[in-house]
Amino acid sequence: MTVKVELQKIGILGLQLMWHFLHLILSSFYFVVGIATTLESYLISCGLLRKYNRLSIEIVKYLAIVVDSDEAYNTLKIIELLQWLASLGIRSICLYDVEGVLKQSKEIILKKVNNASVFQDITLEFISISDGKEAVAKAANFLLENKFRKTNMSEDHRRRFSESQMTEALKAVGCGGPDPDLMLVYGPIRCHLGFPAWRIPYTEILIFTYGINQFMHLNQRKFYVCNKFSLCLFHSFLQ
Repeated sequence: MTVKVELQKIGILGLQLMWHFLHLILSSFYFVVGIATTLESYLISCGLLRKYNRLSIEIVKYLAIVVDSDEAYNTLKIIELLQWLASLGIRSICLYDVEGVLKQSKEIILKKVNNASVFQDITLEFISISDGKEAVAKAANFLLENKFRKTNMSEDHRRRFSESQMTEALKAVGCGGPDPDLMLVYGPIRCHLGFPAWRIPYTEILIFTYGINQFMHLNQRKFYVCNKFSLCLFHSFLQ
């Protein structure tokens, strides 16, 4: 019995040592990756990596900004972010937060935009999660009235509708909207916070979990998009 207990202790000790060993390997790996990423960012900011020199921001035709509602109250930071994006040459931006705080601040933001020369020819869209729910409800009613009741469809087919039909319905009720090429998410969790899913089928999504307030304390040096549906590199350095 004593031998069995000792073997169990040895087994537990072996598992603990293995866990610590694996933890050390993973920690070392991510530490090296972090150093490599920082070094790459520095080299890009200095213009030493030629493969990034010819990348153009013009490939981002439509940009979506998703902000946590608590941080959306900081209108000055939102405007500062918009100024920076406009200085890069981005002219079409969609602003989104769950509770519609940005929509409530729309007049203040637009007034600032109209008074600043950096915002020439820029277009802004303001949406919240209620717009997505309303859009789905309108599209469902449209399908019900125009597709199911007015057509001779079997009962089995009436219970189903395709993605293309839903897309057509959303456009018909004026809730389609352009698909963003890139989405920047500033929030505490890694998700798009309820942004209308039908508008982001091929959208590149970058998530900054430290939020927009901390982000705007950074000195943005480089913003590169490699191609429309692939990697986007966002390089920032502390002041």
